[in-house]
Amino acid sequence: MIGYYVHHQGRGHLHRAQCVAAHVPGPMTILSSLPKPQAWTGSWVSLPPDSDDAPVDPTARGRLHWVPVHHPQHRERMGTIAEWIRQESPALFVSDVSVEAATLARLMGVPVVVAAMRGDRGDEAHRLAYDLADALIAPWPQSLPEPDWPAHWHAKTLHTGSISRYDHRNVQARDARDRLRDREVVVMLGAGGSNLTTDQIQAAARATPDWSWTVLGGPHSVWTEDPWPVLRRASVVITHAGQNAVAECAAARVPTIVIPQDRPHGEQHATARALHAADLATVREAWPQPVVWPRLLETTVTRQDRWERWSHGGGARAAARLLTDLASRTRGGSACGSR
Repeated sequence: MIGYYVHHQGRGHLHRAQCVAAHVPGPMTILSSLPKPQAWTGSWVSLPPDSDDAPVDPTARGRLHWVPVHHPQHRERMGTIAEWIRQESPALFVSDVSVEAATLARLMGVPVVVAAMRGDRGDEAHRLAYDLADALIAPWPQSLPEPDWPAHWHAKTLHTGSISRYDHRNVQARDARDRLRDREVVVMLGAGGSNLTTDQIQAAARATPDWSWTVLGGPHSVWTEDPWPVLRRASVVITHAGQNAVAECAAARVPTIVIPQDRPHGEQHATARALHAADLATVREAWPQPVVWPRLLETTVTRQDRWERWSHGGGARAAARLLTDLASRTRGGSACGSR
């Protein structure tokens, strides 16, 4: 048995877990406070939410990320994870992502794999989780590593390339002439929050009257569970720099403008820097002024497709092989039974 903790922020962590689980031959249980997806047929442990408007010492004086004192929901959450570990005795525990969940599992004697994140992870809490992990899974290419990681993190990291629920589609980039003919802009926003306003999008659309604009997700549009058809027909996609959003654009082989959102530890800005360095996407640090958009769309729609470097299609299978191997080693193969 493998336990897989899924963070509730956005939907990317859950999508990644489902992609990896599809290639793991043994049983896997997801532990999360997100609603269980209808498509998930495996075991699921529902965790209570642990939000609090006025937490007391949530970082334990800077040593952890979220351990508020005298917080019933947090205690119940940790207790539920601990009880599941006690009952199931998993061969391996994956944290995507929680320092506290990873540390709890390791304190209970379970080997741990941590899903790595870009950005500045040199704080006490991240150093603890990354140090105690048996392995790190980095869903980006080894050719574009995080520059400030210590050598012992790199030594135990599997760089899988991006992981997307669309990796198996094996599509080719559309011809630039077709994209120029269609002239559809798709703004894809995630479920993790956005500071982009409707007024900004509308101003950009008014500045580009020969382009049609479609908005997916975010606080100002209806959530689209499966954006694939829209991504494939798009001439240009505008999105943030979350791992899942970038992975889906890469899988669709669509020209993309990436505008990173502010996130803890500078995660999205770090991803945007890597994409810019490899010339995989058009990167802007902030939403451009209306006058910039006509030229920006024209240059982006004709850019050469280099997404293969980020998304080779085998990321989920590589991660699953690592998990299966580690679980088999710790339990002599018992994690590889039928599902």
